Formats: sequence, structure tokens, C-alpha cells
Amino acid sequence: MKLSHAMSPALFLIFLISCSSADINKLLQGVGGQGPLTQSEVSQGLKEALIQGISKGADQAAETDGFFRNELIKILLPEDARRVENTLRQVGLGAEVDRALLAINRGAERAALEAKPIFIQAIRQMTIQDAFQVLRGDEDAATQFLRRSTESQLIALFQPRIQESLNEVGATRFYGDIANSYNSLPLVNRKIDPDLNAYVTERAIDGLFQLIAIEEKNIRENPLDRTTALMRRVFSAQD
Repeated sequence: MKLSHAMSPALFLIFLISCSSADINKLLQGVGGQGPLTQSEVSQGLKEALIQGISKGADQAAETDGFFRNELIKILLPEDARRVENTLRQVGLGAEVDRALLAINRGAERAALEAKPIFIQAIRQMTIQDAFQVLRGDEDAATQFLRRSTESQLIALFQPRIQESLNEVGATRFYGDIANSYNSLPLVNRKIDPDLNAYVTERAIDGLFQLIAIEEKNIRENPLDRTTALMRRVFSAQD
């Protein structure tokens, strides 16, 4: 497996996932007379690279419009509100709908960085066996590992921060006003649930994992630069 360009440490783990067993053996045998890389060194390199990649994804999501202007992860109204969105606009609530949509995504953006330490803790707890299962796994093995390892903890810790963020940007009030206005209309049989927290938490976490999955895909196609001695040792085995 030849590389004509260098690769960033932020994306190191995901590149290694694409290595064959022969490539991995080559890494462990060492090159350039420097002696073999130990499994522990390779595992540590994977952790450092994934931590940087996670940080990049969380930072991207946390930017202004990180959710709102990214059609891949933009959070739409909850399903019951989407179902009646045309009616809401027809009865003069269009501006309120737009304001609620923006505020919902702003809440997710504010909360996105809260996920970073949870991811980092899970990565640091990876065993050598975990690391090599990721190396030899499917193309989304890193994303799936993180989802298995962190999702329940993310939901438990992220949900209060989402609620706080939704309150700060007014999303709870804006969406509650929409729901209450619609629910008070005559002949409305199916009410809109005004509670946003669980819905936005789930969508925000889905969005973060989608960004991680994109990093997995990008690393296979766009090698960048080697910035540490360990990275140079590892990737010299692939030249």
C-alpha cells in the first residue's frame, strides 16, 4: 500500500482500518533499522489520531451553523410538527416555525463540544485488542466502536446540556409556542408534543456520529501530512 502524500494524525486511525493483515504485520516488523513497533505503540498511535479526529468533528459541529447550514446533520422539526408544518404556516406561524428551527440547531451547536470529553474517555479506555479489532474491522469500525462504547453515556450526560442550550437560545419557548398555538386550533385531533429535549438529543448525537463517519471515508481518499515521529515510523512501512 503506497502513499505519495503525508497523512495527518487526526485521521491516522481511519487510514489504518483500510490496511490489510499483511500491512499490519509490516507495521509491527519495523522499517528503516529502527526496530519493530510494539502493539502498544501502534495502539497508542491509534488513540492519539482518533482523539484528534473526534476533536475536529466536535469543533465543526459546534461552529455557528455547524448543524443549521449542514444539510447532512441539520435538525428538522420533530415528526409530529413536520406533519402539520404547512398548516402552521397557513395559519400565520411561519416566522415562528423558522425561528424554532434555527434555535433548535443553535442549541445542538452549543452542546456539541460537551460530547468531546466523553468520546476521549472512551478512546483512552480502548484496549490493544479493541484497537486491532478496529484495524481489521469494517470501513466504519471506528464509528461503530465509539457508538457502542459511548451512546448510552452520551445520552445521559448530553441531555441536560441540550436542555440548557435549548433554553438559552429560546428554542424551548419558540417551539412550545408553536405547539400550544396549533393544539388550540379547533378540530385538531392529534396534538403536537411540546417537549424537545429527547428528540434534539438523539438528532444531535446522530449528527456527531455522521461527522465521524465522514472522517473515516475522507481518510481513505485524502492523505495529508505526518507530524509525529511515531507517525513517520508507522507510515514509512507503507512507502
